[in-house]
Amino acid sequence: MNRAPLTIVFADISGSTRLFEQRGDEVAREMIQTLLSVCAEVVAAHHGEVVKTIGDEIMATFSCADQGVAAAIEMQRRISGEAVCRRERLALRIGLHHGDVLQEEHDVFGVAVNIAARMTSLAKREQIITTAESVRGLGPDTVRARSLGKARMPGKRQLLDIVDIVWKDDTTNVTSFQGPAALAETRHDTRLALDYRDHTVTLGEFSQPLVLGRDATADVVVEAEWVSRHHATLEYRRGFFVLADASTNGTFVYLDDDDAVFVHRDELLLRGAGSISLGQSRDLDAALVLHFNCS
Repeated sequence: MNRAPLTIVFADISGSTRLFEQRGDEVAREMIQTLLSVCAEVVAAHHGEVVKTIGDEIMATFSCADQGVAAAIEMQRRISGEAVCRRERLALRIGLHHGDVLQEEHDVFGVAVNIAARMTSLAKREQIITTAESVRGLGPDTVRARSLGKARMPGKRQLLDIVDIVWKDDTTNVTSFQGPAALAETRHDTRLALDYRDHTVTLGEFSQPLVLGRDATADVVVEAEWVSRHHATLEYRRGFFVLADASTNGTFVYLDDDDAVFVHRDELLLRGAGSISLGQSRDLDAALVLHFNCS
């Protein structure tokens, strides 16, 4: 077993659950395999190595962060241009991190792998999320990125500074890059509107954390036996809203058209619009679903 610094990249196909439900197992699997093959081609072109594919996700390693970021950007461009993605509303969510890993045969292990997987869980459709630490290790003219604040690793007190790699460029096929020092601070007068049944609650920079749960003292009371008394909180942190689950059954969060993100004793950044279902999938009881919009 060897230890070496590597960049770990996870690329996950968003929308695959819906695809299997609508197209059936055989057709959906063929489509997913085609897209994963495109990702594998990109990995090879950037001198990386595919470690494995896990369902609708590919895991790859690169010797340096520059290669990993360049491959992630090309993956997003290639996949977003595929006709099947536009037709079936599929997209990539990519997370990556550079750090020391343990190498054993054709697999890798360690904290850096866990952090890269965590970045993927935070990414939305067509996003590339990484740690600020990884971006700082890039070359001087390698990437444009914007700060997304901090994220917590599950089961740890460690907070990570995370960034969104800006890969879309409407004016040219070649990315216009800036150095890591130019991370854009995206703080502004952010508001979150939370709608539940006939009530709307608005959170801002100076709002107290909002408690969601079954208990009568909660700020938003959701009465159901699968909802914990103090199930989750919503709070403002450095320009962003964070959902923190503290429940027995977890929280299902739907961001835009993404598949559900299951949050259990963990935290998730909320961006854009979506819905929240406490303790169970939103499909089981639409009347108990909360809807949010960040603006």
